[in-house]
Amino acid sequence: MATAVEQNAIATTLRSWPERIRAFYHDVRTEMKKVTSPSRKEVQGTTTVVIITVFLFGLFFFLTDLAISNTLERMLHYFSRR
Repeated sequence: MATAVEQNAIATTLRSWPERIRAFYHDVRTEMKKVTSPSRKEVQGTTTVVIITVFLFGLFFFLTDLAISNTLERMLHYFSRR
């Protein structure tokens, strides 16, 4: 069974929830007022960078895959003759 001190601590915690929730939502609203949306030019610029990066990584992985598969194929062909 809980002691009187523990019961008092639980009651205090439960009573403080509404105030803590109000403070949390107040902080959220304050921070959301500081948020700005990017301009159309910024969105176009970052989209271009992402598309170019994706193609460069795709090319890199294609060439890496091609090199590894050719190397393995040659090794298998070399060792299968023996």
